[in-house]
Amino acid sequence: MAKPLIIVESPTKIKTLKKYIGKDYNVAASAGHIRDLPVKNLGIDVDDNFKAKYVNIKDKSKIISNLKKTAGDTDEIFLAPDPDREGEAIAFHIMEILKKKDRKFHRVLIHELTKKGIADALSHPTQPDVDKYDAQQARRKLDRLVGYQISPLLWQKVQRGLSAGRVQSVAVKIICDREREIRAFEPEEYWTITADLEAGNPPVFNAALTKISGKKAKVTNGDQAHAIVADLEKAIFIVSEIKNKTIKRNPLPPFITSKLQQDAINRLRFSAKKTMVVAQQLYEGIEIGSGGPEGLITYMRTDSTRIAPEAAQEALDLIRQSFGDEYALDAPRFFKNKNKAQDAHEAIRPTSVHNTPEKIKSFLSPDQFKLYDLIWKRFVASQMAQALIDQKSILIEATEKYLFSVSGSTTRFDGFMRLYATQEKNKEKAIQSLPAVEPKEQLTTRKINHDQHFTKPPPRFSEASLVKELEKNGIGRPSTYASIIAVIQDKGYVDLIKRYFTPSELGFIVNDLLVSAFPNLLDISFTAQMETNLDDVEQGKLNEVDLLKAFYSDFKTTLDNATDNMVSVKGVGIETDIKCPLCGKPVNIKIGKNGHFLACTGYPECSFTSNYTRDEKGNIEIVEKIQDSEPVKDCPKCGKPMVMKDGRFGLFIACTGYPECKHTESVAQENSSKDTGVPCPEKGCDGTIVEKHSKRGKIFYGCSKYPDCTFATWDKPVNESCPDCGSPYLLEKETKRDGKIHKCPDRSCGFKKSVLPVPEKEEPV
Repeated sequence: MAKPLIIVESPTKIKTLKKYIGKDYNVAASAGHIRDLPVKNLGIDVDDNFKAKYVNIKDKSKIISNLKKTAGDTDEIFLAPDPDREGEAIAFHIMEILKKKDRKFHRVLIHELTKKGIADALSHPTQPDVDKYDAQQARRKLDRLVGYQISPLLWQKVQRGLSAGRVQSVAVKIICDREREIRAFEPEEYWTITADLEAGNPPVFNAALTKISGKKAKVTNGDQAHAIVADLEKAIFIVSEIKNKTIKRNPLPPFITSKLQQDAINRLRFSAKKTMVVAQQLYEGIEIGSGGPEGLITYMRTDSTRIAPEAAQEALDLIRQSFGDEYALDAPRFFKNKNKAQDAHEAIRPTSVHNTPEKIKSFLSPDQFKLYDLIWKRFVASQMAQALIDQKSILIEATEKYLFSVSGSTTRFDGFMRLYATQEKNKEKAIQSLPAVEPKEQLTTRKINHDQHFTKPPPRFSEASLVKELEKNGIGRPSTYASIIAVIQDKGYVDLIKRYFTPSELGFIVNDLLVSAFPNLLDISFTAQMETNLDDVEQGKLNEVDLLKAFYSDFKTTLDNATDNMVSVKGVGIETDIKCPLCGKPVNIKIGKNGHFLACTGYPECSFTSNYTRDEKGNIEIVEKIQDSEPVKDCPKCGKPMVMKDGRFGLFIACTGYPECKHTESVAQENSSKDTGVPCPEKGCDGTIVEKHSKRGKIFYGCSKYPDCTFATWDKPVNESCPDCGSPYLLEKETKRDGKIHKCPDRSCGFKKSVLPVPEKEEPV
């Protein structure tokens, strides 16, 4: 009789599973989804209860054939994709592909790829979860209905290649709204007044003015500040009150996905996407000298802070051994979840606290070690004793009118902070030490300080603060944050500049059009409520079809109205308050195939067009045309002078012999060519391969000796020879199925090797 078959999502899990159960089971992988909605059409019958028309994914034909072959005549199949909504959908689609008379399917939820975790999952199989599958279906259909019907509208009204998404568009709106807050912000002047004071005992300390005549001190101009300083220079400073208290500080709970992303971004400088890729590696298994791969952390996509009692107890035992009894609790500490719907599996924790970061460091890459160290310390610290912080505040009177205060703190017992330093602890380093003083004690005035300040606008979003904002507002779910951030950058809606997001001009244009045409869809509370509705579907409280019907009835009306009434940036354009410098008529923003520009509404009588920029307040400024009278170099073809010009594709150098000589050279291309360090593979050529840009801005790679050598490729060359055929270089590619790979340029060779694992699976946006 054939062995039972276990089917997982990721091929990298197979080796880990076979280490523990290879004798009793066959193991295969689906490599993610094997079925999906069709690419070329909506794939949803809105008139027949939103039935989905699923098709096998084209690139998965070999995998599907292999699954059928491996299943053979086995009577039992254990469906073990990841324990989340997406995994449930994959399980259902596998079941559909492999269904057979008398064949039994079991759903197993492997939360950690360890011997114990795998054994527990197999000994407690369940049936595939229909409600969880329906929740995934509802999300997938909602995203398809929005994306496949609004995106073509943007193609018609703005430009091809754009996309809109039920969640991604809200994320862009959040960034655009913040940028407008920053542009509209008017700084206000204020002054701070402090006094350098000395008691009978050292050290000298600095106290701040907090109240004037019993009210909060508010000093708004220099004249007011100077008058107060004049008063204080004649005043006697007397200690009026001393406050002492001890603060008990508790550790944070173990990581959920969003908090892991935020901490990894802030502490490790990882992106959200990189964090999830590395976490996936730690979850799926690393060889740590135990005879095969071993999963080092529990499942990394979770909203739950729940932890297994035995894991907490294991941590307590380690704490006693490593730090002493005073650092350990009498009983494990558990954390409550805000939402029971988010309690599907545990928080992110090490599968064994005995795999300390230092113990397994030699088996991990630098990035794997950094992230594992963060996860391990956060979990162990969550089971450590409270920290005790002694705080001291001194209130000081300067005449009856002015009240100063100063605070300081010392750590009486570091507790969990010995292992996992919090941001609060880092701030405490700046808190000054205070002398011992007595009530009514007179202090010596060393200096009165007054400093001018201006209020600052709200900060732009970093990756970490954007994830926090999405989480706070209930936008998306942990598995989607990295994908949302990647999509809005890939589409050119936002730019990440010095680690902070700034909307692009295209992002503003698309956002404003969508907010005007689809106000509900881009409303934060509406999007958050939809996430709650999807949770209700997962819990069996709400029917999937009812949810879709309620959404689509309003959406279709709005879509039809937008189709007729949305402003066409291609045609009319977006109005500005700029007047044409040639004819005085209004100038509008338009978008062509090469980007956005200003164009006179008097066309064709007036043909004025110009590039433009915006100042810090968002006001439009016309970019002066580049003068083309100054020779730059001689034309390599005819010898006549070449001059700088500004055209549709940006700056370029053109021959003055035009139209007899049409030679041009791209300034942008010359300035942005980056040498890859790969020698040109063409025989007899001593050039190197450099990064270049096509006229449409797409990156390609060509020989530095062009036009003498015309070698070019769209894929990035890698300075590494093919071990199979001897090709002097390889090409770098990245796909959803294979992740980042290096492959041989010779198709007949077929050599390829993995560089990074398959990108983390996320729900579509």
